[in-house]
Amino acid sequence: MKTDINITNKKAGYEYEFIDKFTAGIQLLGSEIKSIRAGKASIKESYCLFIKDELWIRNMDISEYAQASTNNHKPKRDRKLLLNKLELRKLRKKIDQKGLSIVATRLYISQRGFAKLNIALAKGKKIYDKRESLKNKDSKREMDRLLKDR
Repeated sequence: MKTDINITNKKAGYEYEFIDKFTAGIQLLGSEIKSIRAGKASIKESYCLFIKDELWIRNMDISEYAQASTNNHKPKRDRKLLLNKLELRKLRKKIDQKGLSIVATRLYISQRGFAKLNIALAKGKKIYDKRESLKNKDSKREMDRLLKDR
């Protein structure tokens, strides 16, 4: 079974400061899991929200599966995330605070063949924090380059 699918949201690390991280299962249709295994998914513009005490992900783009005829799925439909009640309560309590949101950071296939989504409770960065992140990234790249030349 192919488990090397690793779809990341690089923009989330730049835009947000992660406070807490969780791993959630996703409730999917058959054609959706086949598209994910083919690597045709994107979580760049996705975000999570609570609907009736359940956590859902919105704007996660899973392309239609070519071999699924009339039973295909909608690419950007809302999908339910599977977490236990304790984690849901903790997230719900934190999300009510001002300025916090839940963003998707990584979509992957687990060893058992299930699609998993890493989500993070995040706080938006200010412009000066973003500049600081870029400076740190550049200095780290320069240090790696110098160590490689030795």
